[in-house]
Amino acid sequence: MVTKCSIGYILTRSEKYGLGSPAGSVRNVALAMADTARHKGADTAEKLPAEGTQARRFGKTRSAQSTALLEDYVELIADLLSGAGEARPTDIARRLGVSHATAVKTISRLKRAGLATARPYRGVFLTEKGQALADRVRVRHRLVVDLLCALGVPTESAEADAEGIEHHVSEMTLKAFAQFLKSRG
Repeated sequence: MVTKCSIGYILTRSEKYGLGSPAGSVRNVALAMADTARHKGADTAEKLPAEGTQARRFGKTRSAQSTALLEDYVELIADLLSGAGEARPTDIARRLGVSHATAVKTISRLKRAGLATARPYRGVFLTEKGQALADRVRVRHRLVVDLLCALGVPTESAEADAEGIEHHVSEMTLKAFAQFLKSRG
């Protein structure tokens, strides 16, 4: 069955998500999906990907989550260094909304990973490896923001959403994003 949702997107499944309406709440969507799964019975099990495929997908997500924190730190440190000339643990903690102790602990992880150095009373600096990572993260971030804005997402929402998406998106998907944006001219 083909269904048009409230924002005009064509759904090819029988679930009606009702985006943009009270019926579109997460709970209602979950209930609709559970009801559909009950009616489909055994068909639902057939739709699951192979175990290895699903395990790789979840593994990719776990890996992205473990590196996301370090990526956020190097990106912020690079921004602070280019904007203010220094990246102090106190400033890093405030901008990331974490405690000073948490920032210091994560900076220690950055140093162990060879991404940063720190000098007493001089703040945190990125190594070449850290700067290269910050540059890659910044490019990914801009690409995701630009794509979301091209889709009509307001800039502030696009910036906030990109903070999560940028860590989980594959290189293949990033290339598709770039190609899409180039094709729009």
